[in-house]
Parts: sequence; C-alpha cells; structure tokens
Amino acid sequence: MQVETFHPVAWLAWLAAAALPALTTRNPLYLALVLLAAGTDFIALGQRSETAQGWAALVRLGALLWLLTIPFTMLTNHYGQIVLFTLPESWPVIGGPITLESLLYGLTGGLALISLLLAFAVFNLAVDQARLLRMAPAFVYQSGVVAAIAVAFVPQMAASWQSIREAQQVRGHRFRGVRDLLPLILPLLITALERAVQLAESMEARGFGGVQTAAAPRDRLAVQATVLVGLALAGLGLAGLGFWPQHRTPVLAVAALGLALLAWSFWRQGKRVSRTSYRRWYWGRGDRVVLVTGLLAASAWVTVLIARSEWLFYYPYPPYSPWPSFQPILGAAILLLAVPALLVRRPSQELMPIDPS
Repeated sequence: MQVETFHPVAWLAWLAAAALPALTTRNPLYLALVLLAAGTDFIALGQRSETAQGWAALVRLGALLWLLTIPFTMLTNHYGQIVLFTLPESWPVIGGPITLESLLYGLTGGLALISLLLAFAVFNLAVDQARLLRMAPAFVYQSGVVAAIAVAFVPQMAASWQSIREAQQVRGHRFRGVRDLLPLILPLLITALERAVQLAESMEARGFGGVQTAAAPRDRLAVQATVLVGLALAGLGLAGLGFWPQHRTPVLAVAALGLALLAWSFWRQGKRVSRTSYRRWYWGRGDRVVLVTGLLAASAWVTVLIARSEWLFYYPYPPYSPWPSFQPILGAAILLLAVPALLVRRPSQELMPIDPS
C-alpha cells in the first residue's frame, strides 16, 4: 500500500516551519510542541506507508542516542546552582556535583536533534521521492537521484531487518548472543545485494546517465572555469563580511557577482540535460491547507526571531534562569504543524467474510 502523497512544495513549506525551531532555539517547551506536532503527523502518515516501520526504527535510534547523551552531560559538566546529588571528588571526570542545569542542557540539546529527525521522517513519508526529484534543477538530477537512494537506504534496511527477524522468530530462532546474529545478517546482506542489482538494472533500462548531450571541450572548460571563479568570488565576499565590515557594499557586490556566475554556469549545464514530464501536478485542498499552515507557522517564527529574539533564548546555566519562558501565541503557531494529520485518509478496512459455522 502506497502512502498518500501531497504536493512537494506544500510539504517543503511544512518542513521549513518544523525545522526552524529545532535549528534556532533550545527552549524545551517549543521543541516539545514541534515534537508533538511532528509525531502526530508521523502516526497519521505511517498508517498509509510501507516505509513507516523503517523510519520509526531510525527515530528510535535517535531517541536512544539522545537518552545516552543526557547522563554523559550530567556527569561531565558540574556547573550550576541547583545540585541534585554529589559524587566523590576523587572520581576522575565524573566526580563533583550533579546539577539540574546540566540535566536540562543535555535534555534540550537532544530534544532539538530528535525533533529535526522526526520532521524529516514525516517529510519523507508524505512526499514521493520521484516527485521530489522532478523539482531538482536539471544540472543536478544525477546527484539528486543518488541522494534519494541514499536517504531511502536506512529505512529500507531497517524494514528488511524487522521482517527478517520476525521470519526467523517464526522458524524458532531466538537471539541469545553474538553468534545468533548470523541467521539475521546473512539474509539481510543477500536482500541488500538483490535490491542493489535490481536498482542498477532498472536505472540502466531507463537510460540513467545517458541523457546529457556532450559539450565541446572549449564550452566545458569555460563552464568549469566559471564555476571556480564564482566559488572564489562568493567565498571572498562572505569572508569579507567578517574581515572588512566597514566596506560592506563592495564586499556584497563581489559576493553577488560570484553567485551570478555560479547561477549562469548551472543554467548552462542544465541546458545540456533533456528531461521529459508526462504527468501534471495538481494542487488539491489538502495541498493548500498544508502550504498555508506551514507558511503561517514559519512566518510567525521568523517574525519573532527578527523582532523579539529574546522570546526564543534559553540557557539553563547561571546567570540565566533554568526555567524556560513561553509565549502562547508562538506555541499555537507551532501546533499548526499538526493540521496535516487531519487530512490523511485512513486506509479502508476490507470486510472479512463471516463463517456461518
């Protein structure tokens, strides 16, 4: 059963709105709301997706790493005023007071990571990768295909691992040690090799890599030189903003020139790639709702980030308060990210015949 897909542009707006809090704040209240909204969408979309199990395993792995970082931060950072308990000073590295501030710091750092990971999992469940690749510029279509395959690799392997383990358990296999991994790893490797061969054959049958027209040596050299010059000018302009802030206008002009050269070279390379489209995209009601909610949440967050950035600041160590602040309006904007869960239609249940006996 395939996942119900929406327009990629709509979900890109949703992803940007969900990623902004995880990238710009450590406030645990706002991050918890992002986690709640993304988790709601993940549960709703997971009922329609075959890869939801693999993404769930990846999210659980991220949560496990998060839980491991919390005691590590508590045991290695002894700064703070609210002492929970004290370890002997003679113990190396971990000896000393264990503070509430270090606990909150480890908690908020991992919360941002798991929120971002769950947001990307929701995005991959909602958007078909083939449709997302159609949005990639023509000059990077090969890299886009490779990136799409790499993104889907881990969830597919996790789903294969789960199905193989269940099949081996049905046959009576019980995991008791490292030696019992062989009946699980060997089928997993065989499945991965078969999938790789099938993927290579399908890509070759579709002519992957053979649709780019050959360019003249002089044209190819000119494009490569333009890319190098554009990168150099863009890097010089960005570095100049830090080294020569008093000459902001000429530095920005140099950076803009470098970006313009890069854009021209990319456009030139894209002209040599022929692409066909045989299926039009349509904007449905759900697409418009996802786009509007994503734009509203992102706009509210960016407005606060520019105008009232102190609302987003959180640092548990002194002289700041360990208790985070909260603005209900901003929290309500974050909760808009859970609206797409209401748009996902549940899979229809087939009626089972009733045994008359």
